[in-house]
Amino acid sequence: MIFLPVVFILYWTVCRGSKTLQNGLIVAASLVFYGWWDWRFLGLLLITAFSTYFAGIWMGSTADEKKRKRINVGAIVLNIGILFFFKYFNFFVQSFADAFSLFGTEINVHTLKILLPVGISFYTFTALSYSIDVYQRKVEPTRDVLAYLAYVMFFPSILSGPISRAQKQLPQYFKKRSFDYDKAVSACKILLLGG
Repeated sequence: MIFLPVVFILYWTVCRGSKTLQNGLIVAASLVFYGWWDWRFLGLLLITAFSTYFAGIWMGSTADEKKRKRINVGAIVLNIGILFFFKYFNFFVQSFADAFSLFGTEINVHTLKILLPVGISFYTFTALSYSIDVYQRKVEPTRDVLAYLAYVMFFPSILSGPISRAQKQLPQYFKKRSFDYDKAVSACKILLLGG
């Protein structure tokens, strides 16, 4: 209720003249937003963002299709592995124990006390959409790390989506954005009337 309006006002006043400032504000606000829940999870967000960023650069620097595929698969395995561990590890361990109890065998298992990082599914799939789009040559790898981080970390979409493809959303971060009053009024009407 307070955070978004403050960021919105800063974005369209202080940062309005520069895409670098706009992207920097998005990244800084997103880090505060995620870190507010538990700052220790910022490392996961940064691992996801930078692993896919560098995977994109690496894929862009080679024409060898097998190497490009290995790089992309590596990025996918790393990031899905992180997501799986934090989101599903306890579920599968408990399900495994429950399955054995159906056959009369009790297995004493200990689940881990794992907190679920805010938005982990959204930012993981957003970052992976970039590496997949680079692999499929639908988007050129970017060297603008600030624009890329703004794309992956964009906090307003993390809690409710949508998960957008890099080919559609990432180019928006390469351009300076200007406030359009008519679009803002239209968006407010949709938000208030349509939810």
